[in-house]
Order: sequence, then C-alpha cells, then structure tokens
Amino acid sequence: MNKDRMILRTRFIERASHWLMVICFLAVALSGLSWFLPSLNGLNGVFGTPQMARILHPFFGVVVFLLLMFLFIRFVRYNLPEPQDRLWFRNLPGVLAGKHDPALQIGKYNAGQKVMFWGIMGLISLLLVSGVVIWRPYFAPLFSIPAIRIGLLVHALAGVALILLVIGHAYLAFWVKGSIRGMVTGYVSHRWAKAHHGRWYRQISARQDGKSK
Repeated sequence: MNKDRMILRTRFIERASHWLMVICFLAVALSGLSWFLPSLNGLNGVFGTPQMARILHPFFGVVVFLLLMFLFIRFVRYNLPEPQDRLWFRNLPGVLAGKHDPALQIGKYNAGQKVMFWGIMGLISLLLVSGVVIWRPYFAPLFSIPAIRIGLLVHALAGVALILLVIGHAYLAFWVKGSIRGMVTGYVSHRWAKAHHGRWYRQISARQDGKSK
C-alpha cells in the first residue's frame, strides 16, 4: 500500500482503542448472553470458568466504557448533527442500494453512522449505570431490592440492544468495501473517500492543496 496515494482517515491511537474495545466487548457480550439464555450457558467459558466470568464481566465492562469514552472525545465533533444530514435520510433508499450521489454532501461520517454513534454511546451509559446498581459485592448492597430488579431489567435490555447495534455496525463495515481496511490500516483510497464521503474528501483535498502551495 502506497500511503502517498491514500488518505489518512483514522489515527493509530484511535484504531488501537477501537480494536481493544472490540476484544473486550466480545468477552463481555458472550459472558452476558450466557446468563441471559440458559442454552448459551457455555459461553461463560470465555473467561475460563463461570466464577471468573462473574468476577471479570463487570470489570471488562468498565474497560469497554472507558475506551468508548476515549473514542467519544476523539470523534464527537464529527458526529454532531448538520443540516446536510437531512439529504442522507431523504435519499436513504438510494444509499441502501449502493448509489453514491455527490449531492448528499456527506462529511467524515454520514447521518446513519452518527445515529449509530449516539446509540452506542447512550446504551453503554445505560449499561454502566445499571451495571453499578447490580454489581455485587461492591455496589448492589447500597440499593434496594426493587432498584436492583429494575437495574437487572435495564441492563439486560440495553445489553441486547447494544449487541444488535454492534452486529449492524459490523455488517455495514463489511458491506461497504474498503471500510475494514480503513479501520485496520487507517488509510482509505481517494476513490473511496470521494464516493462515500464527498464533502469530507473535498475538505481534505483543499487542506492538502493549501499545504503544497
């Protein structure tokens, strides 16, 4: 890969945090599903033993939250709502059909990615709060039985919703050719950037032209 012919989209620290978060999230999600459905009980072996899963699950959950908060700080400015987002929603059928229209004026992230970004951040916050309420033996004794029951329900629902959202995120990453390479190497081609994120591509190109003068 000739980096001189590519565009840097994601820096190393962001990619490293993302993939570390993915590993931790898989461990947390699998162990959580093992308690949600009896038929998946064997998944708690991801931490070695069921006992270790009970101990490590919340700690790994906190790690996932902290990594996501780091990524939030790095990416939030690119995921704020913009007037151009309305164009993406209006042309959603064409977007799903793989049609790339430069008139959509897509920045570094499109409107769908922004919705997913805020959805993931909201759900992980719910999981942290509800997780603290039900976390034995450290915090659960501080709450009443009804509060713990509500915490368990919220934690389970938010956990399933987050897993589904992450599955959707992964599917779309594989569906849009070049996205995975961008998150592994950090670089995308000019053609990819121009096709999927035209406004961002023009901003990057203008910045590079300004430096070369």
